Amino acid sequence: MPSLVEIVRRFRDLRVVVIGDAMLDTYRIGSASRLCTEGPVPVVVESETWQTPGGAANAAANLRALGAEVRVVGIVGPDHSGTILRASLADHGVSDRWLVEDSSVTTMCKERLIADGQYVVRMDTGSTRACSPAGIQQLVSNLRAAFDTCDAVVISDYGYGATPDAVLAVLRELRAVRNVPLVVDSKYLWRFSAMQATVVTPNHHEARALVAASVAGADMDLPVVGTALLKRVDCEHAAITLAADGVLIASRSGTTVHIPAHPIANPADVGAGDSFTSALALGLAAGAEVADAARIAIDAAAIAVMKPRTAIVDQQELLQRVSLRGLHGLHGRHDPTSSSQGEASLLAEKLLVDRLAGRMIVFTNGIFDILHAGHIAFLREARAMGDVLVVGVNSDMSLGRMPAQRRPINSERDRRALIAALDPVDHALLFDESNPSALIRLLHPHIHVKGGDYAAEALPEAEAVHEVGGRIVILPLAGEDTTRAMIDRILSIAVASGGELGSIHD
Repeated sequence: MPSLVEIVRRFRDLRVVVIGDAMLDTYRIGSASRLCTEGPVPVVVESETWQTPGGAANAAANLRALGAEVRVVGIVGPDHSGTILRASLADHGVSDRWLVEDSSVTTMCKERLIADGQYVVRMDTGSTRACSPAGIQQLVSNLRAAFDTCDAVVISDYGYGATPDAVLAVLRELRAVRNVPLVVDSKYLWRFSAMQATVVTPNHHEARALVAASVAGADMDLPVVGTALLKRVDCEHAAITLAADGVLIASRSGTTVHIPAHPIANPADVGAGDSFTSALALGLAAGAEVADAARIAIDAAAIAVMKPRTAIVDQQELLQRVSLRGLHGLHGRHDPTSSSQGEASLLAEKLLVDRLAGRMIVFTNGIFDILHAGHIAFLREARAMGDVLVVGVNSDMSLGRMPAQRRPINSERDRRALIAALDPVDHALLFDESNPSALIRLLHPHIHVKGGDYAAEALPEAEAVHEVGGRIVILPLAGEDTTRAMIDRILSIAVASGGELGSIHD
């Protein structure tokens, strides 16, 4: 089976049709410092308006950002919101060719008013339920043309009329000839009970509501709900989303699998379901088993909930996050006799949680033989760049220490202990290699900080930093010659006092 990373890389070769309720998401953002004299409501002074594809259009934008070619089949009106939606889709690389403009409808728009970071109200406008017979006929025609070379189909249905029975009938007909993966995301799953979908993606509230008549309240645990849902809806799998608890997959084979999610601090869930559905469909189209496709989709949703407003996840972001899943299996690839490698693996798992929670990981490394003020200032500045500072300390083995040498003066244990005791440092660990490339590939820092006068690309670890999607920052190391100056002073004092001199320089 291909790895999760390989599956995500295959997204670029795929074509996906999205059918559903294309809408415009609008955010009016401002601040409020007083109440209106006309009523007990805040007066919001607007500072920014932000508009982006929503609903099925957001699913299309996510699919495109993940690398796929997208054809979105939906309905818009001949109005200002429709014009903006078309332009916004184009900005995200999605053609509006497959949208049907019908004079009988008005474009769906969800407008959110936000004051000082808090939602004040959401106002929904537009209606596409009254699409004309000619409009529906054009929808069917567009679906037939768009389906011709697609690798997967996503239905993103909010119940606003973009998936009429005629469209569903044609989709069943087309898939009877070419059975590409079909993922259905709908609040009204009963309408799709005969679609023979590959996966349906209700949340646990929707799943329980759908099977409530056939399952006693006392037996409403999720595996039972999943089994009952498969009897109610003709599909291969039901991926029941559980918010922060991940996904439960119930399959027609009789198996149920729970795939956990990592907790995210202060999640924002607008559009996260579209990100999940999009990545799930692409995973299936790329050849993944449903459980692996769901793992990829959970990672996409985890990225989405860390973004404000309606979220769009791109392929590079997803590749970075999916690659971190491999860290859980790294213990077996290390020599158990190496305590530094084993410790690095444990730290990698801790940092995985930090990354999934949206924290910025900063890494630096050095010998840190005799600490001085320049070191402290450098570490403070490095820590200020992110949320977690990891310091790699060259071990004695890394430095090729021999009995006849006097440098480093302090042992690796003492050097590491001194670094770990500093307030800016969250984690300090030893590494045995001549440069930190292997450690960087293991820990996946967002930022690699180096002190001194370097050209970033000339660093031996530069390639490793770029491989994990990080960036290099060079900081001047104040007093970087202080260590040698301190040693020279010690030598001069020893000479002055008639002490025995040894070879203490490099």
